[in-house]
This record gives sequence, C-alpha cells and structure tokens, in this order.
Amino acid sequence: QVQLVESGGGLVQPGGSLRLSCAASGFIFSTYAMNWYRQAPGKEREWLASIHGSGDITRYADSVKGRFTISRDNAKNTVFLQMNGLKPEDTAVYYCQRIAGDFWGQGTQVTVSS
Repeated sequence: QVQLVESGGGLVQPGGSLRLSCAASGFIFSTYAMNWYRQAPGKEREWLASIHGSGDITRYADSVKGRFTISRDNAKNTVFLQMNGLKPEDTAVYYCQRIAGDFWGQGTQVTVSS
C-alpha cells in the first residue's frame, strides 16, 4: 500500500533552515509527481511546491518562492523540502502528497520561534 512518512521538522529560530524529507513506499516513486503542503493552526491547508516524477520540473507558491526548494532522490524514494530564511509565519504542520490518488503523509511539525 502507498505510504508517505515525513520527517525533519522541529523548532528553529527565525532566519534558520530545515530540510524536510518524505519517504515513500508502495508504488513506483519515480513515475509520480509529488507536492508539499502545510497547515497552520486555524488556517486551510496551503500548497507550497510540486515536483514532476523526473525531478526536472518544479513549481512554487509565491509565499515560499526563493526560500524553499523542492527536490527528490528517486533512488531513495524520497522527496525533500529545503527551507531557508524561515519566518514565524512558516510555523505549521508540513505534509507531502502524492498527487495521483491523493495520498498524504501524517505530517511533521515545524515551529519557527525565538
């Protein structure tokens, strides 16, 4: 069965960086586009970034463009989100999603605070 497991969240100071990982299993990873989303308390889930199966095409929300980078390692069945220049408003639970079939991981908490 399809499984997505996020990791790498934590507490970081404003201006800091984190790298989130999403380990995938149960499907041929390289053939599926993947998304990262986040959901802050009291807010709707927000799309952040997408990457094609080959990794050669990426898209970003304006809110994170230039600060976040999505990438993937198809040999390790993992998609990443490198987050730089973190702000308190980036505090949220971060999720990866396999677009086809709408599969989600359990999320990883990111808290940006001094």
